[in-house]
Amino acid sequence: MAAERNNEFKLFGPCGDEYEFGSAVTLSCHLSPKISAVAMEIRWFKGADCVCLYKNRQVTEGRGYKGRVSLFTQELQRGNVSLQIRDCGGSDRGDYLCQVTNGDTTEECTVAVGAQLVSK
Repeated sequence: MAAERNNEFKLFGPCGDEYEFGSAVTLSCHLSPKISAVAMEIRWFKGADCVCLYKNRQVTEGRGYKGRVSLFTQELQRGNVSLQIRDCGGSDRGDYLCQVTNGDTTEECTVAVGAQLVSK
């Protein structure tokens, strides 16, 4: 029986998310197969800006995102590398890149965030 190669995985996310201004949005991203991401390096970018970094079991929030972003660290064991952004505004609209590195393997997934305007 061949040894399982734990560094082989793919990243999957949705085609796009919508949110209301002032609400929280979760940028869904998962490893497949559902292997633990606890020992991996996870980076979320918007353009050239690093939104969130998970490295050596520590989460670092990017400039302009402090107190507004978080990973579901309790879900990393199940391969969930999703990012939550709180208090979303117009400047949060756009494409976000999730980059997960395990050893010499890096996978990427883009998640688009658009605004849903709700009239009351």
